[in-house]
Amino acid sequence: MTRDGWTRWAVLVALTAVVTLVIAAFGVPSPALFGGLLVATVLALAGRAPAHVPNGATTAAQAVIGVVIGLLARPGTLGAVAQDWLPVLLVAVGTLVVSMGAGLLMGVRRDVSPLTGMLALTAGGASGLVAVSRELGGDERLVAVVQYLRVGIVTATMPVVAALAFGATVTGGTGDGSGPGAPWPVDLGFLAVCVGAGLVLARLARVPAGGLLGPMAVALALGLGGLSFGAEPPVLLVEVAYAVIGWQAGVRFTRASLRTVLGALPLATALIAAVVALCAGLGLLLSRLTGVTPLEGYLATTPGGVYAVLATAISAGVDVTFVVAVQVLRVVLMLLVAPAIARLVGRRGS
Repeated sequence: MTRDGWTRWAVLVALTAVVTLVIAAFGVPSPALFGGLLVATVLALAGRAPAHVPNGATTAAQAVIGVVIGLLARPGTLGAVAQDWLPVLLVAVGTLVVSMGAGLLMGVRRDVSPLTGMLALTAGGASGLVAVSRELGGDERLVAVVQYLRVGIVTATMPVVAALAFGATVTGGTGDGSGPGAPWPVDLGFLAVCVGAGLVLARLARVPAGGLLGPMAVALALGLGGLSFGAEPPVLLVEVAYAVIGWQAGVRFTRASLRTVLGALPLATALIAAVVALCAGLGLLLSRLTGVTPLEGYLATTPGGVYAVLATAISAGVDVTFVVAVQVLRVVLMLLVAPAIARLVGRRGS
């Protein structure tokens, strides 16, 4: 790498760290991903970004995010929906159908393919979808912007809807009540096992988006089997992984692609609003089918922002375990089926 190349990377890393800290102060979800995307986009448009993000770094970042998502599913969490598994599964599938259908409608724009639109608006696992969208054949620049627009809209409106529509009293508490985590050597060892075994498994199975799905599957299996030992991927490594995914999309921005993204935002915003409303209706249906409160049904089916949903559920005093269980089930289900559906949509689009 030339001296200019090293300088570009140094500027990208330094600015991303600063912007991430600023964004995190406002409570924005996945601040490192959003910060990396923003900084890389600005530098790319100014002609000062690195030419590309190495494939090895992108695969490693996908793997770390896969482990994070896989560990969302704990035995106690998913056990909360075991009694009502059929209506929960049907509503989760309904949420995916609604959001994917809205994404396909994005394809009415000539400059947006149906595949990119579907990946951009599919509800759940925003960071995972952004990480694998290019590998699946979508435009990760548009996917990243629209996915985090969705998360931002849901996060901003959720407490308001909970208070005005459902009469919830939302307090300031946001802790999840979990105890201290495992020692850092256990965290690193668990991450290494999940990433190493997951990547080998994905290569042998030749699954699409294997860099994310392989480690996610291993983490999911170990977590549900009670073999995670309380481990969590180190926070710093997770933030670096998010930043790498943001850089991957940002460095490819051009003025033409920026115009495409900005031109698609009005339609994307309208479709996001429609998805949010339809998912709220599915939440009310879930309430009727399972006997949970309408607020719990709404929070369980809100299309995006698992951690924001967790914070709102805790502060509103509802059944947090049920709400998070339904959310996690949708995220895992989506990431398992999205690659196969993306391939089908991509072939039809071709």
